[in-house]
Amino acid sequence: MSETEDIQPANDEAFHLHLQEVQALLSRHRLVEDLVRRQDMQRHDLVEGLVHKQNLVELQKKLDALDVAEIARILEVLPHNESVVVWELVKDGRGEEILEELSESTTEALTSPPAQPEQKPITLNAFELHNGRLRQINIASRAALIAAKPIWVDLIDPDKLALEWVKEVFDLSLPDPENLTDLEESARFYIEDDSEQVHLHSDFLLDKEDESRNVAVAFVLHRGILFSIRNEELPVFRLQRLRARIQPGYVTDGKDVLLDLYAADVEYSADALEDVYTSLEAVGKQVLSTEMTDAEAAKILAAIAAEEDLNGRIRRNVLDTRRAVSFLIRGKFLSPDQLEDARQILRDIESLDGHTAFLFDKINFLMDATVGFININQNKIIKIFSVASVAMLPPTLIASIYGMNFEFMPELKWSHGYPFSLGVMLFSVLVPFWYFHRKGWLR
Repeated sequence: MSETEDIQPANDEAFHLHLQEVQALLSRHRLVEDLVRRQDMQRHDLVEGLVHKQNLVELQKKLDALDVAEIARILEVLPHNESVVVWELVKDGRGEEILEELSESTTEALTSPPAQPEQKPITLNAFELHNGRLRQINIASRAALIAAKPIWVDLIDPDKLALEWVKEVFDLSLPDPENLTDLEESARFYIEDDSEQVHLHSDFLLDKEDESRNVAVAFVLHRGILFSIRNEELPVFRLQRLRARIQPGYVTDGKDVLLDLYAADVEYSADALEDVYTSLEAVGKQVLSTEMTDAEAAKILAAIAAEEDLNGRIRRNVLDTRRAVSFLIRGKFLSPDQLEDARQILRDIESLDGHTAFLFDKINFLMDATVGFININQNKIIKIFSVASVAMLPPTLIASIYGMNFEFMPELKWSHGYPFSLGVMLFSVLVPFWYFHRKGWLR
């Protein structure tokens, strides 16, 4: 095996001409292939296969006219993705001869098996009504989705393949889950003008021990089927699936499923509010204790801030749910029973408003009380420095007087003069401390 620099065609100009022709054929091959793939037409695979073969045949004829050395040098020059195409066309007939002319790096790149991309599992679930209960069907193929008769299709972080299946089977284009948060507020709830599709984009609360956040979920009501799409699993959806599977007659169509999801979201928000109450009670006991260090105050402030953030997210979540349910009521496509369920959801949300407002007041009180303890601790430190500075004034005065009258101090000739002056300074320091302690200012 020799290196690339050892491959010297007899005619460099002819080699460059052959290289340009091969690159032109490869470029045309990629261009036509991309154009075909972008077309949304029937029998797409057949058309793509015919165009693919036609371009490769022309390239094959060109390579057959070249000798082994020229093909090897072309493989060395081409980018990896293009050299792989050329290698697939020539390896069966003259592969061994060409490998002897290639460098080790190029040989390894062409003969190594391509890395298989990790296939993302299809996260598409369909739910059918069976004896009055929801029955979940895991969809692993397009045929399974065609055979299903769902009232609810749930997609969790779907890939393009799952979205294509829904588009082909139900004639419905679902939004990309990565773009759910890019919609303007005015476009969160709307009805398609040319169809009966109802689109809703709502926020659902996700409350974990380490974090709390709102997760965007898109809903589409299409031909009586509810389609939901989101980036991650949510407790509200797990609760809805459990209830619908256990209780007969719990849901009857996609609108029932949607309303129950909103109702479960309100219940989940109420449970989260109860957790906030519990956490603030524990914080309140610490705040109302007789003493609190600065380190304890810092921990309490962090805990209060976390509960305030959760309370704000709950308030935002129920506000979004109220807007969505109000939109469904104004749309006039709910049955009388569903209208009553929607009004009950609104009444539950109104009851939560008072709790969130009360919690905000309680959080502000605890925050002010904690900051007050911090100020008290700081005042104690400042008071100690103030007493110390006042106590040191007399000895400073004595030292300054002695320093200004050095020649007239009689105790200079007295052997105990300096110990006497130091004793006077010490006495002048102790007297203010004794006085302040007696008054209780040092406690």
